[in-house]
Amino acid sequence: MSQSRILVVEDEPAIAETILYALESEGFEAIHCGTGGEALIAFRERPTDFIVLDVGLPDITGFDVCRELRKTSDVPILFLTAREGEIDRVVGLEIGADDYVVKPFSPRELTARINAIFRRTAHRPKPVEDSDAEVIKNGRLELLLERYLARLDGRELDLSRYEFGMLKIFMKHPGRVYSRDQLMEQVWDEPEAALDRTVDAHIKTLRRKLHEVDPDFDPVKTHRGIGYSFSDD
Repeated sequence: MSQSRILVVEDEPAIAETILYALESEGFEAIHCGTGGEALIAFRERPTDFIVLDVGLPDITGFDVCRELRKTSDVPILFLTAREGEIDRVVGLEIGADDYVVKPFSPRELTARINAIFRRTAHRPKPVEDSDAEVIKNGRLELLLERYLARLDGRELDLSRYEFGMLKIFMKHPGRVYSRDQLMEQVWDEPEAALDRTVDAHIKTLRRKLHEVDPDFDPVKTHRGIGYSFSDD
């Protein structure tokens, strides 16, 4: 098996050196970029298996780098930040991060988080070119499961694996109310590792992506204090 390649995007040389040493000691191939712009170029030239991404970069923020990467890639991303607020964690989840580590951190903690994310994403659905893939249709929405493709009114939706997983559950059981814990148990490979507001953050981005096609289309219903359901009306 070839080495997993990890891109470390960190502008502080001492921290970057510590991370690179820890990753290489774990058997990963690690490369370093000091700015967001360099990271985007490096990723386009040779896609990597994982990205450790500092939020506070000197040119553009790590959030902006993540948003740009998510336009074309579902590569796992772990944010590094000096800020501890919950808002930061939720923002990171909303734009597609897989985890979040606050500085200062131990190299052992970082590599443990990375290995956990690799385990979670090992079963990520992969697109295939099979035109006969299993299809779920419910009203205006259509899911091609084997191709990991979602469409609303025939327009393709750029969903994360978590958004796709929740939508699949909702469309299979319209009207059924799922608690946050139930959704995490069925969609996340390691639900105990998820943050408190993980489901809410991904529901928010799922709704936003549906509204980009039709601002009035809102099939995901909130049941305050309980969870969420899907309406096929």
